[in-house]
Amino acid sequence: MKSERTLWNLFLTFFKIGAFTFGGGLAMMPVMRREVVDQKHWVNNDDIFKILTISESTPGVFAVNSATFIGYKIAGFKGSLIATLGVVLPSFMLISLLSLFIIEFKEIRLVGYAFEGIKAGVAILILGAGLRLARKIRFTRFVTIVFVLALLATIFTSVSPIYLLLSGALLGILYSMIINYGEAKRDA
Repeated sequence: MKSERTLWNLFLTFFKIGAFTFGGGLAMMPVMRREVVDQKHWVNNDDIFKILTISESTPGVFAVNSATFIGYKIAGFKGSLIATLGVVLPSFMLISLLSLFIIEFKEIRLVGYAFEGIKAGVAILILGAGLRLARKIRFTRFVTIVFVLALLATIFTSVSPIYLLLSGALLGILYSMIINYGEAKRDA
């Protein structure tokens, strides 16, 4: 019985997250964090940071990856399936409904203005999530240099975020190898 209640709770929580979050993954983070950390206590802030890192660096949609990860942590395979279904279903239902009226819907000026307002709100949600994540980073000289380079590449070029993530990972590996080599040489 508890298992069914847990699965239902997972479904409803992720259905709500999927239904009331516009703008995709990073815009979803504050809502997801409030639901799964503050209210449900399923994961902690460190888990959210790990989920963000894993979900952003694996193929697929952030919301689906996050729901799958948390669902699995709470209730195994069934939990991952139910949480993923919950987060995807609202968008699927809305897109299915909108597809019936898309031509007429696009021509309504008020709808266009509403979406412009939603875009501004999403930008603020993403900024807030980024600032919260930045507080978790220990800004050493190396991390600051990589951060500034990635920021400049993002602003001034059209380099794919995937290449930035891979470059950051490779730089981190090379940096740790150099540091470890230097320490091993000193100890010898």
